[in-house]
Amino acid sequence: MQLDILYQDEFLVAIDKPAGLLVHRSMIAKDAQLFAVQMLRDQLGQYVYPLHRLDRPTSGVLLFALDKAVATAVTDLLVNQRVDKRYQAIVRGHVPNSWYIDYGLIEIQDRMTDRRARKDKPAQRAITELNCVQRFTIPLPAGRYQSARFSLVNLHPETGRKHQLRRHMAHIRHPIIGDTTHGDGKQNKFLRHHFNFQQLALTCTSMALVHPVTNQPLTISAPLSSAMAALVANWQVFNDAGAAALNIHKQTIDE
Repeated sequence: MQLDILYQDEFLVAIDKPAGLLVHRSMIAKDAQLFAVQMLRDQLGQYVYPLHRLDRPTSGVLLFALDKAVATAVTDLLVNQRVDKRYQAIVRGHVPNSWYIDYGLIEIQDRMTDRRARKDKPAQRAITELNCVQRFTIPLPAGRYQSARFSLVNLHPETGRKHQLRRHMAHIRHPIIGDTTHGDGKQNKFLRHHFNFQQLALTCTSMALVHPVTNQPLTISAPLSSAMAALVANWQVFNDAGAAALNIHKQTIDE
């Protein structure tokens, strides 16, 4: 399996991480056999330094450095929130055109590495900007409803808390579909049954920063995961059919 390289120079390399691939080994997923770090090292034939994380079920832009000094420089940018990350997600329900979510999150602690950490830490400030791209109405029964509603959204996290996007979407009652931890199990079952969709609908579609060596602006982009793109294309048929029906109705009234 070859990783798709989105950007590469002598200092940095970015891949399009597939959903389901771990960034590196983890005690939480002992069953995993493939890891982005090792796969990229083998593919390039050199050591690489992972600069940030994407959760296992999340796809999209994943950035690495090719030497230690560059890794340190980019890590500083990340710590100081000078790297702009953008995501797209598919969420339950019809969302407003825009939404500024300012909702503090309690730190999620790892059972093994954070055993000695304080358990009474206050919530950390967390901010996410949401913009709706498109809304879908699927004419299939979903629970007690005669149709199901979903939205494709742009998400811009202004802070970087663990599982921030997934937790913020759950907080506003528009959970990301396919989220088995913070999401809606009934909706996830609906999507598996009707559309064979079995992953988290979240992709890191863009990462922008000032290149640590050239000092030039650098933006790296990734497409929606293939499963998400296929789902949106499938749903577009319903939207087109609805629009055509409304147009026919309008023409009838006009006549």
